[in-house]
Amino acid sequence: MSFLFPSFLWGLLAVLVPLAIHLFNFRRTKRVRFTNVSFLREIETQTSSFRKLKHLLILLCRMLALACLALAFAQPYWVSDEQAGQDGIISLYLDNSYSMQHEENSKRYIDVATGYLDELLGMFRNVTSLQLLTNDFAAEELGLATADKIRDRLTTLELSHQSRTLESVYNRQRRLLDRHPHQGARQLFWISDFQKSTAGELTRLRVDSTDRLYLVPVQAAQVKNVFVDSVWLNTPFVRELQNNILHIRVRNSGNEPVEELVVKLSLDQAQVSTASVTIPPNGTANVPFNFSLKGGGFKKGKISFDDFPVTFDNDYYFVLNASPMIRILHLYEEKSLGNFIETVYSNDSLFQLQSYTVSNLDMGRIATADLVLMNGIKRPAETLMARLSEFVQEGGSLMLIPPVVPEGASYSGFMQRLGISGLHPEENPDGPLLPLEVPDSRLPFFSDVFEESMRSESNVNMPSARSSWRWADSGNTLLRLRNGQAFLSQVTNGQGRVYVLGAGLAPASGNFAQHALFVPVMYKIAAQSVRPQRTDYAFGEQLIEITVPEARPNTVYKLRHNTFEIIPVQRLNGNKLTLELPGSQELEGYTMEAGYYELLADQTGIHELALNHNKAESRMEYHRPNELRELFRGQQHIRVFDQIHDADFMKVFEKQFAGASLWKYFLYAALLFFLIEIGLVRFMKG
Repeated sequence: MSFLFPSFLWGLLAVLVPLAIHLFNFRRTKRVRFTNVSFLREIETQTSSFRKLKHLLILLCRMLALACLALAFAQPYWVSDEQAGQDGIISLYLDNSYSMQHEENSKRYIDVATGYLDELLGMFRNVTSLQLLTNDFAAEELGLATADKIRDRLTTLELSHQSRTLESVYNRQRRLLDRHPHQGARQLFWISDFQKSTAGELTRLRVDSTDRLYLVPVQAAQVKNVFVDSVWLNTPFVRELQNNILHIRVRNSGNEPVEELVVKLSLDQAQVSTASVTIPPNGTANVPFNFSLKGGGFKKGKISFDDFPVTFDNDYYFVLNASPMIRILHLYEEKSLGNFIETVYSNDSLFQLQSYTVSNLDMGRIATADLVLMNGIKRPAETLMARLSEFVQEGGSLMLIPPVVPEGASYSGFMQRLGISGLHPEENPDGPLLPLEVPDSRLPFFSDVFEESMRSESNVNMPSARSSWRWADSGNTLLRLRNGQAFLSQVTNGQGRVYVLGAGLAPASGNFAQHALFVPVMYKIAAQSVRPQRTDYAFGEQLIEITVPEARPNTVYKLRHNTFEIIPVQRLNGNKLTLELPGSQELEGYTMEAGYYELLADQTGIHELALNHNKAESRMEYHRPNELRELFRGQQHIRVFDQIHDADFMKVFEKQFAGASLWKYFLYAALLFFLIEIGLVRFMKG
């Protein structure tokens, strides 16, 4: 037998009080004289013996009643086999992710879980080796504490944007517990909703047989929850005063359809459009929004709707960069007479053109470009070709314009890496000029190049060219010569694109550069080279990569949300800035909220970011107790509790884990002894 509050056992000393009263009876006796006392002496002898027995029984009842009261306040209980290991370390994991915001009977899951934990702490009030772990993985969780200290922390506990797999939780508990060697069994408790989308692959989780693990599900029926799955633009960039289309995919994670949900689009805090959408159970629906913008720069967008009971994901934030610069890097060996590239791109503020000879090129310039034009380079260097291959793999666009007489040996291996095979120089570089075929206007590349009236005409005036090299048909052939030979091909390689032109831009190679078709073709290539805008990020990504124009070393970059500023861990490589989002444990009590964050470079704003909660938190599917038992089948040291409400949990816990509580029986015994004492005083005469 053990006691929850052994300090109350000092109350057993109270049994000495009635004993002292019995042994030291200070009542004065009064002498009464009688003439004949022989008969009275006989009665007195009998009465004294009877009275002595009565007093001893009353004394015994009083002492037993006081002893039972002291034992009842000490709360004795029989120790079960599982409870016998309570002298070890007890680690408690409380899931405080945003999915625990869901309500059941007007009570949040996190509040229900906190109630469970509070009852557990009541069971382990005298245990000093307790540990509380949350999704924050905070520094204060590295040590052991008492139940009272953990209760104090529960009063300040908030929801966290961090999601943790159960495997990472167990590994964290193991590492922390290994730092505190302790005798006895180590008992681990997981109090969570056991959300399927964030729990991880539980079939791979193996719990050490020396650890006793108890799973306490905070369970409820799966409910509908609508959230924004993804946002993307119809075109790679947004232009001012033009019609732009924003596509939104909304998802319903419930088993019931969502009818006529009103979705609102706001830009810079002004509502610009609304749409009504119906979403099937466990399905998605796409919502297109048409909008136009006035003024360039970053525009703060928000998608909002009303969806209950889960509300943390009813607002979705994103940022659009209106009229971004298309950065073009022009590499050449010798300046051409016509300056055709400069003529095309220098007349529009949309383009930022930089021209260099290959001998004066700083390789770092390649990373800052959207489109690289290699114009008339006979023999590119190996370092240049290797860097351009990486550039294309990372999402950049490359256009290869040959010289009049290229060196095939220099280009063949390079082109092979880019996905273009069979490249060889033209056998007759002085051959006749051949006109180009009329391009197929149905190709997406030419969708808005030709007027409707010209699309069916076959006698359109087309430029002529003299091919400098040939290659096997690869990717999409955009333009052909009349003999069927490819003149302009588009090949996808990695995340980027490669464009190969069959002839140079010099007049000796034809009049393509002087023809009216040249400008729209070069515009389309430049427009398609813009990498799709990253409209938003999620807290769960941890690492964020941003292209920073004119990046300077030794610059301190900060993130600012309203009046709060943080300096995240950062790394600058060329113009690529990588930021590591801090966890809640690193923010000294501040919780990062979903919304807009301004990127500051030495206190100067250079970029706008939108951060949202992890989408996995919005999927309201949970592992049921039977599923958890099946997943951990064969691991006998793992116990899964059934669905338990607040009022029932303590009873179930005492029955399955804590052993039999005896305090009420001692209380009943104390009352019984008091009743016996009253009966002895009242009915035992003599």
